Amino acid sequence: MREHTDPELEAMLVDLEFGRVDRMESWKGEEPAKVREAVCAFGNDLPDHQRAGVVLVGAKNDGTPSGIAVTDQLLLDMAHMKSEGQILPPPTLTVEKRILRGAAMAVVTVQPSDAPPVSYKGRIWIRVGPRRAIATAQDERILNEMRRHRDRAFDAHPVRSSTLADLSRTRFEEEYLPAAFAPDVLASNERSYAQRLAATKMIASVDDPTPTVAGILTLGVRPRDFVPGA
Repeated sequence: MREHTDPELEAMLVDLEFGRVDRMESWKGEEPAKVREAVCAFGNDLPDHQRAGVVLVGAKNDGTPSGIAVTDQLLLDMAHMKSEGQILPPPTLTVEKRILRGAAMAVVTVQPSDAPPVSYKGRIWIRVGPRRAIATAQDERILNEMRRHRDRAFDAHPVRSSTLADLSRTRFEEEYLPAAFAPDVLASNERSYAQRLAATKMIASVDDPTPTVAGILTLGVRPRDFVPGA
C-alpha cells in the first residue's frame, strides 16, 4: 500500500472535485457515521479507479484545517472501524496522523475491496463524483460483476502485512528464475527486479509491490509469519 505524500494530500484538500477524497471537520455527532459511509464507498470503488480513497478528518469542506486535536485515542477509535463488524466485508485501511497545511489531521486511507459490494449497516455506499450516495440496483449489479472479475486464485492475493524485504532476492534470482526460464531468455531479459517479480506473480504489480501468497510461499524469508502452516 503506497503512502500518499504530504504534497499529494494537500492537493486533495483543495481540489473540491477530486473523487477519491472526503473531508470531515471532526469525529463528533454524525461525523463518525459519515466517515464509515465514506470508507464503504471507497472500498466499493464503483468508478473503478483501482486506487486508494482518502478520508481527511480535521478538514473543512473548503480544505482549510478545522483545528481538531488528533490524539492517540482518536486514532484508535478510527482504526476500530476495520474490525467492529459494521462495514462488511472488512476494508483494508490505515489510519495515521499527518501535519497538512500546518495543522494535524487524521488520514484514513482505504484500498478498493477485492470482494465488493461493501456495505455499512446493510447499506451499500458509493461515490458519485465528489459525493456519497446509496447504490441503486444497477450499481449493485456492476459491483457484483466487478467482484467476479476480481476473483483470483488464493495464491495470487497480496499479503498486505508483508513487504519486498520479506522475499529472498537471492533465492529468486539464483534458484527460481534459472529453474523456470531458459538461460537465453534470462540473458535477453532487461526487466528490473520488481518487473520480474510482477511477471512471475510474486508481487501484486510493479506499482503495488506487495508480495502475493505465492511469493511468500516460494521466496519468503519467514513464510510462517504470514501463512499459517506454511
